Amino acid sequence: MPVNAQEGAVAMSAASSPYRLPGNVRPVHYGRDSVDEEFAYDAECCLLDLNIKTDLESLSFQGVVVVDLEVSEETSEIVFNAAEDIKLNAIVLHIQSQSLEKEDLQFGTDLDPQYERVTIRTRKPLLEGSKPQLTIVFGGKLSGSSLGYHSSSYQVNGTQKHCSVTQFEPTFARRAFPCWDEPAFKASYKITMVSREETVNISNMPVASEKAYTSAQATGGYGIWSTLSSAFSYLTLRKGAEPQSDIKAFSLGDGRWKSTEFETSPVMSTYLVAFANGDFKVVEDSYTSPISEKVIPVRVYTTPDGEGQAEWSLNVSKTVMPLYEKVFDVEFPLPKLDTLVANDYHGAMENWGLIIGQPNVYLMDPNKPDFNTTQRIAEVQTHEIAHQWFGNIVTMSWWDNLWLNEGFATIMGALIILGESYNIALTDRPDNFLVKPEWNSSARFLISQTSDALALDSRRSSHPIQNPVDNPNEIKQLLDQLTYAKAASVLRMLSAYVGEEQFLKGVSLYLKKHLYGNSTANDLWDGIAEATGLDIRSLMDNWITKIGYPVVTVTEKESGVIHIRQDRFLVDGSPSSEENKTLWNVPLSILTSDEIFKKSTAQHTLLDQRETDIQLDTTKPFKLNGGSTGVYRVRYSTERAQAIAKEAAKEDSIFKTEDRIGLVSDTLALAQASLSDTSSLLNVIELFKDDKENLGWTAMNDAITKLVNIFWEDEELSEGLRIFQQSLYAPIVERLGYDNQDDEAVDVKGLRTLAIARAAAVGEPKVVKELLSRWKAYNEGDESAIPADILGATFRVAVEHGGRAEWETMKKIYESGSSPATHLPAIGGMCNSKDPELIKEVIEYTKKPLRTQDFDSFWITLANNPFARRISIDYTYENFDAITERFGRGFNTMKNIIESTFGKLTTEEDATKLESFLENKDTAGYNMAVAQTLELIRVNTKWRKNATEDVKGWLDERKMI
Repeated sequence: MPVNAQEGAVAMSAASSPYRLPGNVRPVHYGRDSVDEEFAYDAECCLLDLNIKTDLESLSFQGVVVVDLEVSEETSEIVFNAAEDIKLNAIVLHIQSQSLEKEDLQFGTDLDPQYERVTIRTRKPLLEGSKPQLTIVFGGKLSGSSLGYHSSSYQVNGTQKHCSVTQFEPTFARRAFPCWDEPAFKASYKITMVSREETVNISNMPVASEKAYTSAQATGGYGIWSTLSSAFSYLTLRKGAEPQSDIKAFSLGDGRWKSTEFETSPVMSTYLVAFANGDFKVVEDSYTSPISEKVIPVRVYTTPDGEGQAEWSLNVSKTVMPLYEKVFDVEFPLPKLDTLVANDYHGAMENWGLIIGQPNVYLMDPNKPDFNTTQRIAEVQTHEIAHQWFGNIVTMSWWDNLWLNEGFATIMGALIILGESYNIALTDRPDNFLVKPEWNSSARFLISQTSDALALDSRRSSHPIQNPVDNPNEIKQLLDQLTYAKAASVLRMLSAYVGEEQFLKGVSLYLKKHLYGNSTANDLWDGIAEATGLDIRSLMDNWITKIGYPVVTVTEKESGVIHIRQDRFLVDGSPSSEENKTLWNVPLSILTSDEIFKKSTAQHTLLDQRETDIQLDTTKPFKLNGGSTGVYRVRYSTERAQAIAKEAAKEDSIFKTEDRIGLVSDTLALAQASLSDTSSLLNVIELFKDDKENLGWTAMNDAITKLVNIFWEDEELSEGLRIFQQSLYAPIVERLGYDNQDDEAVDVKGLRTLAIARAAAVGEPKVVKELLSRWKAYNEGDESAIPADILGATFRVAVEHGGRAEWETMKKIYESGSSPATHLPAIGGMCNSKDPELIKEVIEYTKKPLRTQDFDSFWITLANNPFARRISIDYTYENFDAITERFGRGFNTMKNIIESTFGKLTTEEDATKLESFLENKDTAGYNMAVAQTLELIRVNTKWRKNATEDVKGWLDERKMI
């Protein structure tokens, strides 16, 4: 990126914020590719770079970084980021381009742990255009925090081993090395790693050279250490400390060591820097760039416990890389793409050239494949690869535009690349890439993304997609469903409105214009505007800058006319006049038995005012939001809603899967908001009970689960809804059986898995008996007795209908299993007991140093067990301080604990108690989750009160209570 353009991006930062860095001094390069004779370092020392020495035995690291800087405005201060996690041992300041005496370069420093900033104040000002260089010596511990540069553990033959990995998004690079830790401060990197000889080092770029690292290099026999120990500008940063007479270099313990030098990277933001060290195994392949015809290596690294389970991830990588090059018309600029799979990691991270993710989203036992795992790996990796362009080559200027990265990667990974729902012009997909139209990515997107986004955004405690943020606690909380799912859903709506081909053409124009730079949402809108000729800024402004979304109410007037009106949708009732000021540009997409009205044929498809009338033949079936591409709810009269549902239930209906999913989702939301009877939801589900599609059933199951959860402490209604669910799922199991056939569509396999799991969960006797029989055979050594797709359901049934013996077996499977194929089902089994003592033992078990992702899985799964909820709640209250001490500085674990533990409560007393309890607690890192959970409890309370008699009457009419 041109220097002046990047300076502009930095200058636009909130200069007055104590959390933000001034833009007058910026890094150009971390590491030195040339040696200045005046300030000579010995090239053999390998310390001209961002140099990290990792010791996996002591779980510590040491580092030296040389940063080339550029001064754009005269200043006497250099300000950069460093967190307390790293100890800064020494700083050397040197200037090549400004004539100063050595004594003029003396400086003082301030270390501000609250704002994670270090300020160097020089005796004489640094002139505009000068190019200082900082050399900083630092070190730290490889903690298990899953943030910064941290350790990751795994088991080999019962022995715990460690590797080290990075997680720097959003503001955790400063926990690993001193840096300018904001996305607009892009710089290039020259990284060298020193490690034990038997380990493997990987980073963003390919290895340039690797050689032995000797004790002479480590103990000061070369220029860097003598320069530091006698430097005119050296000082210690710890208050009260006397300057050291000698600077210790990298200390080497027993064993043999090596240094691995990596090629210099293009300019990138600090949060995308990555490096790792460990005993890694690798599978590799390559793809040929359709633009340059270069052969680009792709690899997947794993720890030894994951060896042999990464082939599908590799297959996804090598297949989607050339597809992205075609879609964006921009060649992948790096010489390789690696992926590392490691424990103690949150999801996956798109580091440029070195994606890192947890086993649950990357590994699949080839001997135990299942569709859900296959699809999840494909979606996650396709998402992360999208970032290699959208986020890494072009990066948001500040974190308020984080949604720009995540929303776009989500729509690409979950919809456009994996599916063919928009008839994207990529006809040469390789035959071995098992992504077919039958995945129905468009319908799946509604369930996995839009549904959760709309649920969260219907609360007053929501936030705009583009939300002003300042400090790190605010930034990390933006990594939520609004930033990912709502942003992706809004982009899907725009793509459907302007046409996918034009949408992607605009994206390509945007990328090409801002290559290697920083951008904002308006830059993307301008690219799409250039491709479409539309005013995209005006069209999209309220969707990203305002909280919430509309409900469009349809009122039928005289024959041939419907009146439509938009108002903000709130799940706890009607908005106030102040809350209802926003007017959205709503693409109505009216679907009739004749056609979908498009902008080119009808002027009234975009609702850009409060209300209007539309000419429409209401004697024919019609539905607003055809294909459910819009981010809004639709409310009809009771009669019209029932008529649409009846039409959608027909096998030859013009309303497809996406429309049925949208109807279920809207009916659920309107019931929650008391804008319709909850029995209307039950009626729709009853009408759709003959649906043959897995995704339609998935939407219905999600709706039923939400309804069941508000009555979980009402014994009579819980029993009635259990019987209702049995009547839905038992016939499907009876029709489909238990075992997948090779020639079956994935949709059939998915529906079988869902129906068996739900029938077992509601105690359908025949299904429970069959699964217990299979469990017995499995437990006696016949692993083939339980197909991978129903392993989770079987494990849960075994513990629910068993006792301590089954629970102990699950624990053994969990502790010995190295594959997610058994790992996650075992957690589900352990958490599914009805026995209070076993539930308490699970909670005690989570006090152990579990893998970070496993703790979250245990806690969320416990919350889904109604017999465990009150026990978990009591434990959380009693041990809150200890839980906070353990997870308070973590990524989003406290958020997950609050939401999962308390989010299914349904009384005002519970809301008041939680609110009072947290009133004096420091919830700065998860205050959004607290507000959203408190509101949800009150929404649940209101819905339960309003729906009780209605649901009771519906069930009584069908003799289910």
